[in-house]
Amino acid sequence: MVTSDELVVRLLLTSYRGLVRPVLFAVANGDPEEIHQHMITLLSELPDPVLDQIQKYIGERRNPVQVAGVDFPGRVGVAAGLDKDGLAAMVWGALGFGFAELGTVTAHAQPGNRQPRLFRLPHSRAVINRMGFNNSGVEALAARLNQWNVRRGTNALDYPVGVSIGKTKATPLEEAVDDYLHSLRTIAPYADYVAINVSSPNTPGLRSLQDRDALTGLTTALVQTAAELDPDHPLPIFVKLAPDLAPYDVSGLIEVCQSSGISGLIATNTTTGREFLHPSELHLANQAGGLSGAPLTRKALRMVESIAGQTDLPIMGVGGIMTPTDAQSFFDAGAALVQIYTGFIFNGPALIRGINTLTAPERTLL
Repeated sequence: MVTSDELVVRLLLTSYRGLVRPVLFAVANGDPEEIHQHMITLLSELPDPVLDQIQKYIGERRNPVQVAGVDFPGRVGVAAGLDKDGLAAMVWGALGFGFAELGTVTAHAQPGNRQPRLFRLPHSRAVINRMGFNNSGVEALAARLNQWNVRRGTNALDYPVGVSIGKTKATPLEEAVDDYLHSLRTIAPYADYVAINVSSPNTPGLRSLQDRDALTGLTTALVQTAAELDPDHPLPIFVKLAPDLAPYDVSGLIEVCQSSGISGLIATNTTTGREFLHPSELHLANQAGGLSGAPLTRKALRMVESIAGQTDLPIMGVGGIMTPTDAQSFFDAGAALVQIYTGFIFNGPALIRGINTLTAPERTLL
């Protein structure tokens, strides 16, 4: 017997795939980056009455969980990169997301890499991007959140706000710590948690910050600064890791994060690998950048399993979550929360609703 939840998910999926997605994929001459910009703009301009109806019929959140001292009304969130500058931040809760990770933002505004830099692979259900942290800067995001009266812990947007911070491309690696510290200090009053992005493949040298010594210096400085900014309740800081790390390196980085007082881990970023592409899209394999979507699912899931087997730090699972079944696999592997981006592009609100209707006990992960 089909439940009412299953019926809603099927209707949403059929409507999105049959009506909305073909239109989205066809606008702007099919250019994926322009389509993305149009989508974010459209969402940001939805009036409150429309948002109220969306939330009423499709945006119900369930299975609340507390992670790192933050109360999440639902376990599925917006992954970093979907809304870099927070333009659609007022919308994500109405769609059913339990949190949103805005960014990645950098200490200084930057245009990112040269276009074209975003490639959609529909047969592989994947995306390759080499965006390069294009964003308006951390101060612009802070000003936007301030305009909406967002403050840490106030739930002004009806969900916890995460912010992913990365290194400005023009900043030398030897000055990376100060670059991240500027972003942390700027965004700390507005964010419920901060994610350190040291794993994007699209900023030269960035992944070298995952080296044990480099990550020790960076995480120690950020955790200490968070404690100085709020001694009673330091801002939770998560570290986002690449899926391409060797097992030995993962173990070492987990030790670093535990020792420095990091609140949790995000697994994973996009991959530089090109496994599991559809034969008709192998010609895109030589495009530089990070691969996301269905080809990443198994690699990201293995990373979550590996991390969960080595630490009690809470994990946000991300990478190739295309179906509610994928999300359940991540939860079963040890993830407390999941994030979606490419899955949302391909399957729309049905994926959010489907994950929200998964049965899971309420739990607290410190």
